[in-house]
Amino acid sequence: MKQNMETYNDTKLYAQISSYMGRLLREKFGKGPTSIFVTINKPYITIYLRDFLAPIERVLLEKGEWKRIEETRDVLMQELFPEIRKELKVIADLDVEDLHYDWNLDIHSGIVFGSIKHSDTVTGNSGLSKMDEEQFYTEINKASERGQKVPEKTEVFWLNDRTIVTKRTGILVEIEKQLIKNDFVEELKLTKRPMEKKMVDQKKLEDIIGKSIIDTFVDWNFEKDIGYFVFVTTPKKDL
Repeated sequence: MKQNMETYNDTKLYAQISSYMGRLLREKFGKGPTSIFVTINKPYITIYLRDFLAPIERVLLEKGEWKRIEETRDVLMQELFPEIRKELKVIADLDVEDLHYDWNLDIHSGIVFGSIKHSDTVTGNSGLSKMDEEQFYTEINKASERGQKVPEKTEVFWLNDRTIVTKRTGILVEIEKQLIKNDFVEELKLTKRPMEKKMVDQKKLEDIIGKSIIDTFVDWNFEKDIGYFVFVTTPKKDL
């Protein structure tokens, strides 16, 4: 039986983080998310955003200009990361590193997530049988292989009954490494985001975990050759 991760169930703490993130995004984007769901379960924190689309972004999205939206958000989020780290330390005494983000513009959702320093690597309790867990790992590796190659190492973190983080180490192929070396990181991210999501066989994953996947997010730490999938699911079986 797996050891449980260090869990934060402080409703007040979650509310403080949600309030802070709502204000910050509203100030920078002109409109904040309608709802924010925070999960802290070491070694990760996730901040899930619903109904997050600024008025000007809505116009651009209607014109099919999703790339311009993502490029602008990339610039803004990189500028906000130091402030977010600082505030999470103040609010929750968390040393967060390697912050990430991704968006699902089709349904106006998004996520900000990061790893917490000095945390033991414990995967949490999936509630699945050993066979189902192995099948889940297999499907994650297959998704990586379709887009790049089988990861050298795959880890799955079951943060709670609705949030799953997968960490894939050693996934970059040589052409991607050269693009990164030549400073084409932004172009690579914009290309890989939709591609990697399409590589995931969502129906198979849903069959394994016994519930629907609402959102799939991706991001990378290219310097460390790490890729992430974050899945947000329904709280119970609803296939």
